[in-house]
Amino acid sequence: MSGADRPPPRPRVRQAVVLVGGKGARLGEFTRATPTPLMAIDGDRVFLDFVVENLARQGFDRILLLAERFGEQIETHFGGRLTHGARVAVAIEPAPMGTGDALRRARNLLDERFLLLNGDAYFDINYRALEKALDAATDARAVLALRTVEDAARYGSVELEGGRIRRFREKAAGEFSGAGLINGGVYLMRRDVVDLIPEGPASLEGDVFPALAFEGRLVGAPCNGYFIDIGSPDTLIQARSELPALVRRPALFLDRDGVINVDHGYVHQWGEFDALPGAAETIAAFNTAGWFVFVVTNQAGVAHGYYEEAAIHLLHEQIRDWLASEGAHIDAFYYCPFHPKAAVGRLSGGSSGSQTQ
Repeated sequence: MSGADRPPPRPRVRQAVVLVGGKGARLGEFTRATPTPLMAIDGDRVFLDFVVENLARQGFDRILLLAERFGEQIETHFGGRLTHGARVAVAIEPAPMGTGDALRRARNLLDERFLLLNGDAYFDINYRALEKALDAATDARAVLALRTVEDAARYGSVELEGGRIRRFREKAAGEFSGAGLINGGVYLMRRDVVDLIPEGPASLEGDVFPALAFEGRLVGAPCNGYFIDIGSPDTLIQARSELPALVRRPALFLDRDGVINVDHGYVHQWGEFDALPGAAETIAAFNTAGWFVFVVTNQAGVAHGYYEEAAIHLLHEQIRDWLASEGAHIDAFYYCPFHPKAAVGRLSGGSSGSQTQ
């Protein structure tokens, strides 16, 4: 098959669903009139801002917030917002009946594959690694991000065998102790999992996942990123101390042609894109280490009239799709379409650039 005939990569998972309907009982007076995800962290920035921004930078450009209690506050703060190219929508449930019921009611709003996480926890991991794991396990229905903790008995542990989750062990004093894997609360799922949720009050963790694990259809992905759940006054104070510094990350800046892909000269469509060996793996390694990864590329072919800027945007979206299948992502693409000898007058001699989210 020639490069020109090469089909474009499979579209990446673009939807993230965030559960923001918890009661926040452990926070007491803090959440008497404000939902937990809207707890102030840094000036005007609330906890959910950090969660949404982390999703947007990894290429999830449609974010759905499933709200129950204080849903109108979530709607006022986030409804219709555009964050780093991601559109945020809010769906308000009529009454709190558990995470499973909220998902079941929202089924018609869900993509065939989507990321699911809780709005009162921040797990700083490479979400695209979960996508790669789900693609590799075609019979699996979901991938769960797992965390290693020193005392798994406090939480209940996850038994992993050959990359598949075999059992969830409930927390029980004396049954087991020591370090182990626990559920990190981030899931990359296929929509048909929702069809397994019983009507009425239900939860994925208690009513769906154990059965899928018994059938061998759950993948577990151990992850080592920073984690915090602001469900208690102590961890809320901790988040206010740690999160603002955490999101100031080191950054890797890459050229595109000749670094990520073979430089054939004015590459501007998928059929011309030949990835260099190790490029995706290197990007994924920096993603997992918590770095920003940016691409900065000269695209003088636009100034010369060889192709339009729209071609750059399309190719960069296809590169994002390809990288997602490899467990990687680019935080942002920046390009310069100018050239001193431009055939397109408006692009002659300029020095400013443009961005594709």
